[in-house]
Amino acid sequence: MKEENIGIAGYGLYIPDTFMTAKEIADATKGVWSEEAVIEKLGVRRKPVPGAHDGTQRMGALAAADAIRRTGIDPAEIDVILCVGEEWKEYGLTTSALYIQNEIGAVNAWGIDLANRCCTTLSTLKIAKDMLISDDEIDTILIAGGYRNGDFVDYTDKNMSMMYNLAAGGCALILKKGMDRNLILGSHIIADGSLAYAAAVEIGGINRPFTPDTVEEGYKSLRLLDAENMKNRLNEVSLPNWYRCIDESLRKSGGLTRADIDYLGILHFKRSQHKAILAEMGLSEDQSIYLEDYGHIGQVDQVLTLSLGLEQGKIKEGDIVTMIAAGIGYVWASTCIRWGRKEDKVK
Repeated sequence: MKEENIGIAGYGLYIPDTFMTAKEIADATKGVWSEEAVIEKLGVRRKPVPGAHDGTQRMGALAAADAIRRTGIDPAEIDVILCVGEEWKEYGLTTSALYIQNEIGAVNAWGIDLANRCCTTLSTLKIAKDMLISDDEIDTILIAGGYRNGDFVDYTDKNMSMMYNLAAGGCALILKKGMDRNLILGSHIIADGSLAYAAAVEIGGINRPFTPDTVEEGYKSLRLLDAENMKNRLNEVSLPNWYRCIDESLRKSGGLTRADIDYLGILHFKRSQHKAILAEMGLSEDQSIYLEDYGHIGQVDQVLTLSLGLEQGKIKEGDIVTMIAAGIGYVWASTCIRWGRKEDKVK
């Protein structure tokens, strides 16, 4: 494959201005979890939840519009829209990429929806980079989408504590070829299909269609279908798979190693796991951000942690940013980016 510099020309976010607090999460568990445990163990002080008009597709379009405003790009320059939004959206069987295309005026773009659960943004970064390298007629790709899978969480289901952090929001990235900064380097992805049905919205699909008696239950039926197997398997493989993804993405980035990481963009999960990964990588808490005021906005987390890292001065010119993600199904990923230009790196 020919060499080509593919970089991030800009990013965008949409975060609702309505929030659910740790106390409200604790209250929703009917006393099973205390406010203190939600904050200290689950690592959520508050999380954004959708307002009345915060549909999945609309949040993706608003994030895309934010990216366009930040970069000043003409939407007519966009060649392809890769939507990373979730399947839970305003209308089933509609194509979210095309909704976004119309909303932002990207009249020359075609689009497609991609889905890899909370790993979708990182998986799509690899796909987008490969498309830009391989197709001479594609110069600009917009990645955008929204997320609000927290709608399906039943807080009285004790098995679902790992998903009490699910929140809402939208993200966008604009990628261009021929860039001299913010270059996308190596990626590595690992999948384990033995967990394909470990977690799912149980009611409302082909296997368990809605009935008049199950509609209300169905809309709160995001569940661990095989909780014991899933938790045992994840305890066995999750951290090793993430470490392998990180190491391989660094190797594919020109032979980098863990010592080259300046900032680790970590999706939101329980506080102890966040600290364990930083310790394994030999990084300090100043080299990452814990998303305790946002919870887990699915595949939006990676753009959010990038944005916060830049705002807080934790990501500087020339830094190696390594981002990790995972999605139920199950899939793990890591992508490396050199933010700014290598020659501008602060010594």
